[in-house]
Amino acid sequence: MSDQKIYNTLAREKQSFTPIDPGKVRMYACGMTVYDYCHIGHARLMVVFDMVQRWLRASGYAVTYVQNITDIDDKIIARAGQNGESISTLTARYIQYMQEDAAALGVQLPDHVPRATAYIPQMVELIEKLQKNGLAYQGTDGDVNFSVRDFPGYGKLSGKSLDDLRAGERVDVNSGKRDPLDFVLWKSAKETEPEEVKWDSPWGRGRPGWHIECSAMASDLLGEHFDIHGGGQDLQFPHHENEIAQSEGAHQHTFANYWMHNGFVRVDNEKMSKSLGNFFTIREVLKEYDPEVVRFFILRAHYRSQINYSDANLDDAKSALKRLYSALKEVPPDAQPLELNEAFAKQFYAAMYDDFNTSLAIAALFELATEVNKNKSPAQARQLKLLAGILGFLEREPQEFLQSGNENGMAESEIADKIAARTAAKLAKNFAESDRIRAELLANNIILEDKPGGITEWRRA
Repeated sequence: MSDQKIYNTLAREKQSFTPIDPGKVRMYACGMTVYDYCHIGHARLMVVFDMVQRWLRASGYAVTYVQNITDIDDKIIARAGQNGESISTLTARYIQYMQEDAAALGVQLPDHVPRATAYIPQMVELIEKLQKNGLAYQGTDGDVNFSVRDFPGYGKLSGKSLDDLRAGERVDVNSGKRDPLDFVLWKSAKETEPEEVKWDSPWGRGRPGWHIECSAMASDLLGEHFDIHGGGQDLQFPHHENEIAQSEGAHQHTFANYWMHNGFVRVDNEKMSKSLGNFFTIREVLKEYDPEVVRFFILRAHYRSQINYSDANLDDAKSALKRLYSALKEVPPDAQPLELNEAFAKQFYAAMYDDFNTSLAIAALFELATEVNKNKSPAQARQLKLLAGILGFLEREPQEFLQSGNENGMAESEIADKIAARTAAKLAKNFAESDRIRAELLANNIILEDKPGGITEWRRA
């Protein structure tokens, strides 16, 4: 295997990737908290780490990929209460929506998709180890907290000193803590909360804190020490910092060797937020754009960079993807396997080995498409299709993709009727009518291509 480089947030540099077990990769990515529809930021997380696991498998590694579901959380409890429904009903519904969104975006199902509520015993066991190691204590309010100042390595992922740090967004600073920086491991049950979020523990009835969930699930499914831990940039602190503290504090050794974080999604160059009114769910976006276009838009940028969501950028991604599909439409690929020693394959692989640089890898695809259009080579068309397939692109019939996207346009049946009328007009030598119909279709973003034998094909602009 060639030298895979990964930017390790923990080391703040690109490093050569050496798995703990040769030829095998164990990877964990923090998933969704399921109380609402997934948004375009979630889409980036899903697609990025799907790309990573696809590439590692294509590189010859045996990958075990875990992405969790947080199905117990303050926001979940609040939303279920607002809706007047049970926690399990709420989370089951949004898990289904999340899975539908992921599938639409071409995201392959991870090897394990654990739900936090199925791992309460493992969380309790982990907290007990922390208590035994002098890193956890029960406060006067009944909550069990992690003692941040007693863990020497705290801050090594975020690069923050203890004096710079503040309690995390989801952590309530309360009188039960010895130090405001301490974070909750186990929340004591409140009378106002439903019974379904209360579990028995050595510290009384209650439920886990947010951070302990991922530590327990990752350790149980991948082992106490594994290769790659990933998530969005927003999780670097406090969530991932706290995961390291809990896990290494309990097990007394390294938790994950490489930490990967994808960049933020901005909307029209502003941070996406509900308060600004620029918050888009995946479902809203997919009403306007083909899912493969959205996937292409996400992977066209390097995963660590910020990307700017806008109609203009999505439209550009759509046009670009059509260029690739058009090359395959004109030159059908042959049925041979991928040739790794071919020049464009080497270029593609070199980009991906360099910290999963999909931006440069996709640039190689466009260069290859230009050669396909010029040389009409089925072998080059095959290289284009198979290389793109590693990233989850160009796996449909070209004509099907090129004719897709009629949500806001002319229906296929109407297009077929117009083409038939144009053909009849041409046969009757009524060329003015034939030209009028072509112009009408073009005004509706339908491009006609007359082929030998009187065949007319069409695609959307």
